[in-house]
Amino acid sequence: MEPSVKAIPLASLHRELGAKFGPFAGYEMPIQYPAGLKAEHLHTRAQAGLFDVSHMGQLRVRAHDGTSASLQRALQAALPIDFNGWPLQLQKYSYLLNDAGGIEDDLMLVNCGSEVRIVVNAGNRDADRARLEQLCPALSFDWIDAALIALQGPAAETVLAALDPTAALLRFMHAAQLRLEGALCFTTRSGYTGEDGYEISLPLDAAERIVRRLLSDPRVAPIGLGARDTLRLEAGLPLHGHDITASTSPVEAGLAFAIPASRRGGGALAGGFPGAALVLAQLADGPTRRRVGLVSPETVPIRAPSTLLDATGAAVGQVTSGTVSPSLGQPILMAYVQTGAQPVQAVVRDRRPAVQTVPLPFVPKRYQR
Repeated sequence: MEPSVKAIPLASLHRELGAKFGPFAGYEMPIQYPAGLKAEHLHTRAQAGLFDVSHMGQLRVRAHDGTSASLQRALQAALPIDFNGWPLQLQKYSYLLNDAGGIEDDLMLVNCGSEVRIVVNAGNRDADRARLEQLCPALSFDWIDAALIALQGPAAETVLAALDPTAALLRFMHAAQLRLEGALCFTTRSGYTGEDGYEISLPLDAAERIVRRLLSDPRVAPIGLGARDTLRLEAGLPLHGHDITASTSPVEAGLAFAIPASRRGGGALAGGFPGAALVLAQLADGPTRRRVGLVSPETVPIRAPSTLLDATGAAVGQVTSGTVSPSLGQPILMAYVQTGAQPVQAVVRDRRPAVQTVPLPFVPKRYQR
């Protein structure tokens, strides 16, 4: 492993399980196991997959004065969120925007009252913390030193409830402290596969014990980042650095659902966050391009950054993610396309495979709401 690449806490266990490792976002991560990507993908859709996502950053945020009022006021100035009507232990999706309305990172936040827990993407963790500290000088941001796993798939509830029955009571995007193998583990019913499941923060001294217990269930298999990527793409979920970047806005990306009505034009807390001018203008007038889903009837994989052409041969978009779907058996892709344009072909070296725009997601989500 290169000196600049960090190891995750359970690396030795993954090697024991036969994982093939590769560098990702500064970490040496399990990419796939002996079963292979397609088998791992289909197992997650059919039963339950266990993903190690300990490379993600887990932040605990508090106000210096210890009050929830100061915490909420500062975060509302930094992010397009609203704590009014936000119940305790409910997780929400949001993003850290730059002054031009671009997505510096997308985030998951849980309102815990006197503190907020935020999960940030691995490749952006240090930049995110620095920007948040700059935007919120009245707050403290501390890394939570814990492993993080995701248990995903239709059997996830039954598997986890065998360790703590409280798991079955959680609904989508709700959080609770579960007791797993004697350890308290902050858990949300969420994930990045489109399947029902949980993301679980594990104390380091109990992490291996808990993971081994979960893997002892025959319905659970270890799954690498390769299948995590194909699963999220089938679910139409964007990947930061590919489908969303610092130069794409939430409106262009189809993620405006995360902006509460109160932060939009005419709302009680309208604007007031970085990039608000552009985002509110796009909400009112529409963007010049949009993220869309496409499929192809041909067998040629269509990957980023393939150009998309309309019927006249004019370039009207660019692919940001693409794969051959293990569930559907055909190429699927996400792309940014000029508003109103209709791509009919992709440029793949000397070939021009046909494409057709379809609604996202490609595979229906199965969250337990």
